Amino acid sequence: MSKTDRFWNWLNEDEGSYEPLLDISEAHDAPRAEIKARRHELDRELQEQPETLSILRMERKGFGILYSVIAITSCLLLIGVLLYTIANLPLFGQENPRALEVTTRYVEDGLAETGAVNIVAGMILDYRAFDTLGESHVLFTALICVMILLRRDPDVKRRQRDDYYRKEPETYFPTQEDSILQGIGAILVPSLLVFGIYVLLNGQLSPGGGFSGGAVLGASMIIYSAAFGFDPVDAVLTMKRFMTVGFCALAFYSFAKGYVFFMGANGLENHIPKGIPGAILSGGLILPLDIAVGIVVACTMYGFYSLFRRGRIGSA
Repeated sequence: MSKTDRFWNWLNEDEGSYEPLLDISEAHDAPRAEIKARRHELDRELQEQPETLSILRMERKGFGILYSVIAITSCLLLIGVLLYTIANLPLFGQENPRALEVTTRYVEDGLAETGAVNIVAGMILDYRAFDTLGESHVLFTALICVMILLRRDPDVKRRQRDDYYRKEPETYFPTQEDSILQGIGAILVPSLLVFGIYVLLNGQLSPGGGFSGGAVLGASMIIYSAAFGFDPVDAVLTMKRFMTVGFCALAFYSFAKGYVFFMGANGLENHIPKGIPGAILSGGLILPLDIAVGIVVACTMYGFYSLFRRGRIGSA
C-alpha cells in the first residue's frame, strides 16, 4: 500500500486508529514486527470493505485531478504575470525614467531628508527601512527554525528518552586545546571586536552599518569559541539572554520604525532630530537601528555555529 493510500485510510478510519507516523511515535515502544502486523491487519480490514475502498479510490482520484488543475492554473497565472511584466520593461540599453526619479531623489535629497552622509545607509534604514525590517525578521526566524531542528533539549534528556536524544560522539578536533589557535585568537578577537563596533557605529557616516558590523562581531564570537571553548561564552551569553537580546533588538526596530511610519502616513512630524551631518549622533534613527540590526546578525551567526557544533546555545 502506498503512502497516499495509508494517508487516506488514516483520514477515514474511525477514531483515527491508523497512525501514519507510526514509525516515529511508536517505533521506540513496540517491536517493528508488531507494527507491521498491525498494518497488515488494517489493510485486510480495509480489503473486506469494497464499498469503502471504492469511495477512497474515487476521492483520491478526485483529489489528484483537483490538485493537477490548481497546479497548472497557478503556473499559467505566474507565467502570464511574468511575461506581462517583461513586456512592460524598458528596452535593452534604454533607461527607465521612473527609476531615474528615485535615484535622483536619493542622491540629491538623501542628506537633507535622512541626515546620513552615507546615502546607502539612508536608503536601507530610512527609505527602505520596512524592507530591512523584513530581512532582520528572516534572520531571526531562520535561527528559530534551526534551533527547533538541532537543539538538544535538557528536559528530554532528564526524562531519559535516549531514543530521541542521541548524543553522537564528538569526532571533531578539540580546537580549544590548540595553543597556536589560542594565540591567534587572542590577537584577532580584540581587533575584530573593536573593528566591528567601529563599522557598526559609523554606518551613517561611512561604508558599514548593521549587517556588516554584525557580521564582524559574529565572526569574533565564533573565533573566540573555537579558540577558547564555549564555556567562557556560555557564562555571559546564556540561552535566555540570547533570546532576550535578539527579541529586544527586533522589538525596538519594529516599534521605532512603526512610529515613524505611522506619523509619516498621517502627515505628522515625528520629532526625531537628525543631528548634524557628519557627527556620530546623526541620521535620526539610523544609528540605533544599525545597532539593533547588528545585534540580530551577530546573534544569528553565533547561534548557527553553536547549534551545528554542539546542538545548543549557552547554558539553561
